[in-house]
Amino acid sequence: MTISPKFLSGSQIRQTFLDFYAQRGHKILPSASLVPEDPTVLLTIAGMLQFKPIFLGQRTPESPRATTSQKCIRTNDIENVGRTARHHTFFEMLGNFSFGDYFKKQAIAWAWELSTEVFGLPASNLVVSVFREDDEAFAIWRDEIGIPGDRIQRMGEDDNFWQSGPTGPCGPCSEIYYDFHPERGDNIDLEDDTRFIEFYNLVFMQYNKDAEGNLTPLQNQNIDTGMGLERMAQILQKVPNNYETDLIFPIVQSAAEIAGIDYHNSDEKVKVSLKVIGDHIRAVVHMIADEIRASNVGRGYILRRLIRRVVRHGRLIGIQGEFTVRVAESAIGLSEAAYPNVRRREAQIKAELAREEAQFLKTLERGEKLLEEILKKALVEQASCLSVSGGGRLLLSQGGQDAQPLHPTAEISGSPGGQDAQPTAEISGQDAFTLYDTYGFPLELTQEIAEEQGITVDLDGFEAAMKEQQIRAKDARQTIDLTVQGSLDKLAETIQGTEFVGYAELSSLAEVEVILVDGKSVEEAAAGTEVQVVLNQTPFYAESGGQIGDKGYLNGSIQGENGEGLLVRVDDVKKESDFFVHFSFVERGTLRVGDSITAKIDNSGRRRIQANHTATHLLQSALRKIVDDSISQAGSLVSSERLRFDFNSPRAVTAEELQKIEDLVNSWIAEAHAAEVAEMPIALAREKGATAMFGEKYGDVVRVIDFPGVSMELCGGTHVSNTAEIGLFKIVSEAGVAAGTRRIEAVSGQAVLDYLNVRDKVVRDLGDRFKAKPEELPNRITNLQNELKDTQKHLAAVKSELAIAKSDQLLSAAEDLGEFKIIVAQLGDVDTEALKTAAERLQQKLGNAAVVLASIPEPDKVSLVAAFSPEVNKKGLQAGKFIGGIAQICGGKGGGRPNLAQAGGRDASKLQEALESARNLLVEGLG
Repeated sequence: MTISPKFLSGSQIRQTFLDFYAQRGHKILPSASLVPEDPTVLLTIAGMLQFKPIFLGQRTPESPRATTSQKCIRTNDIENVGRTARHHTFFEMLGNFSFGDYFKKQAIAWAWELSTEVFGLPASNLVVSVFREDDEAFAIWRDEIGIPGDRIQRMGEDDNFWQSGPTGPCGPCSEIYYDFHPERGDNIDLEDDTRFIEFYNLVFMQYNKDAEGNLTPLQNQNIDTGMGLERMAQILQKVPNNYETDLIFPIVQSAAEIAGIDYHNSDEKVKVSLKVIGDHIRAVVHMIADEIRASNVGRGYILRRLIRRVVRHGRLIGIQGEFTVRVAESAIGLSEAAYPNVRRREAQIKAELAREEAQFLKTLERGEKLLEEILKKALVEQASCLSVSGGGRLLLSQGGQDAQPLHPTAEISGSPGGQDAQPTAEISGQDAFTLYDTYGFPLELTQEIAEEQGITVDLDGFEAAMKEQQIRAKDARQTIDLTVQGSLDKLAETIQGTEFVGYAELSSLAEVEVILVDGKSVEEAAAGTEVQVVLNQTPFYAESGGQIGDKGYLNGSIQGENGEGLLVRVDDVKKESDFFVHFSFVERGTLRVGDSITAKIDNSGRRRIQANHTATHLLQSALRKIVDDSISQAGSLVSSERLRFDFNSPRAVTAEELQKIEDLVNSWIAEAHAAEVAEMPIALAREKGATAMFGEKYGDVVRVIDFPGVSMELCGGTHVSNTAEIGLFKIVSEAGVAAGTRRIEAVSGQAVLDYLNVRDKVVRDLGDRFKAKPEELPNRITNLQNELKDTQKHLAAVKSELAIAKSDQLLSAAEDLGEFKIIVAQLGDVDTEALKTAAERLQQKLGNAAVVLASIPEPDKVSLVAAFSPEVNKKGLQAGKFIGGIAQICGGKGGGRPNLAQAGGRDASKLQEALESARNLLVEGLG
């Protein structure tokens, strides 16, 4: 079927692509998570990433052909977002894949058919490129497709040799470009993005690239293609850029309405900010939906950076206060049909956005004045070339709804060239680091703001300051309240960092150096006050590496008026820069700066934490021995009650493997392996075989926890001195938490007894209820389940008979449309299977007919079924596409075969409207 080159919605383009390849034997597969299985990349950057193990021959495909619409994120050229017509961080890649089935000839032929016959792109507007050495692809395009040789461009490795990362599957590619201005003649320059847009990339995946850059042929010749959904939407919707397509523009409009401005009447700077907001909000919505949370490292840092760019660009167009949640609602609405998880995760998405936006607004309010001063200082230092004019706050805007961004402007004096003059002013690395460390400004944000004023940033100085203070954020670190952080930064010049003595001591004498109440430094705090306390030394472990902070008490010998001694309860400890911050409550007496106190941790809690932490090391070692030696840690939580261990694995761990893992860990515990703890250069630790956590940053000297012959890891946490101290280990659960990431929860030591006591109580209770011994319970429950299944089958049969009886009454009401008969009706609360049976039966009895039936089996649930005879299909009506369109009216979707299809919806109030639409379409198509 040929679609004329008219407006197609983004959803229609997506579905048309998938249907085209599904009709050619491709299995439609869902989009993979943005959190990839592949540990070599942070985020899913291409449609082929989920198939990488198949291309490498490590996994057998479910089908030799597949097609997907894959959500992707790339941030390598984030500065171009909003400035060019088609750069994005988030985009959808439509792809068709062959795993050793078809190759270049078929891939090229289908790509051409889809582009010209289905999407209706004129051949005169298309240009293709091939890898410079790929004579085969060139010949196919020229001799079999019929493209003139002068419209086939040979290009080098940078453009036409594709690879997913530094290593892995790769191969030459051929790209199809759309020419917006064929009237300009045959002088083809594919780098001219005002004329050409590359919308379809055909990768001939035939090599594997190793770490040394060597190419070896893959076991099979594969096809990996990618069509940019946003780019095709720009072409078919005839808009000047991707941002004005129906995939993104509603988000842009939402931001514009909040700002009280009109996109089309705005200047270019405002349009750029609106586009950035539209793009980034799409990205963060999908990232949070895939369970990525903002942090200071890895993909969490990317999420935080994108959110902060959204907030800043909102301020630049005059938005005051919080707004990201309102804009996100538009993005969720646009995405939920194709990606239902964004609606399911709506609460988490909005909560994460609100939290991050509120936090960053605080940093803006505290840091923007400092940044303005730094920028002015940089300009003043170059006063011979630049002079400062204008005023006001850098990141704020003036006026009401017509507000324009206010920037300190730099006028060129004594330097020719006007706007083309080279920037000479520079922000020092120390100033940039202060903004980053104290006020939460990402370095890239400082660079971006400075660049707008023609000012550079001393990157070498920034890195030196970062290294000197050794405060690079780690995955497990949780930044404490910003007001606390700011107070500590001010006090850092007068006090030293906290000395940790907790590896060897459970209590120690210490001096109170800082007391914070509500984030403000005070000299004393009376009983009943929540405080944050900094000591000169402490035995309390601060939360890090997945291990929670210690609990305990601070005791003072100074007697109060009533003779009571000082007692401060410590509920948590976090490390901020070089300080251990004790989150505490003064239970008795008065705590004062300068007091000498005894810091004593809860010894029982520490022992349980140590047992659980060492158990995570043994668990990882057992996983690698029994499941896969490539397994690596992806996160952990170690508390006194339990342990949680996240790890990278493409599949679930079987029940049999879990039992073997548990048995192996318990055997190591029983064997009483002594711990050997040492600090050594990281190179030596790696040489000895110590395991490091993927994505974790380590210093030059590391702490190594070694249970010889069992486990050796880089770790700063607290551990038992001998595995026998753990006592016992029990796995509680194993589950997936994200694509390629599994989670095991377990208990050890005393917690195992607590766990077993609860289970024993449950078993005894069930035994009493079923009047059965514990060993008889499985059979008793199985029998009850079988009885329930039989009852459900009987009920389904009765419902089916009822539906047939109801449907037979409709035969006399069938409407004649020439040679066709149609029935469009609702059958009460009949379930979907019975509805399907009724529709098929009616169509068979009527013969040359189209039957559309609907029901409301449950509140807020609509079922729809279409059954069409072959003669109806010949009139161009396909049951799958037909019922899918009708279901959209009820807020749903569906599909199926041309002769029989079913769909569902959520809005029962729209059912009558949907049925009327179905009848009208049948009358129009068959009349």
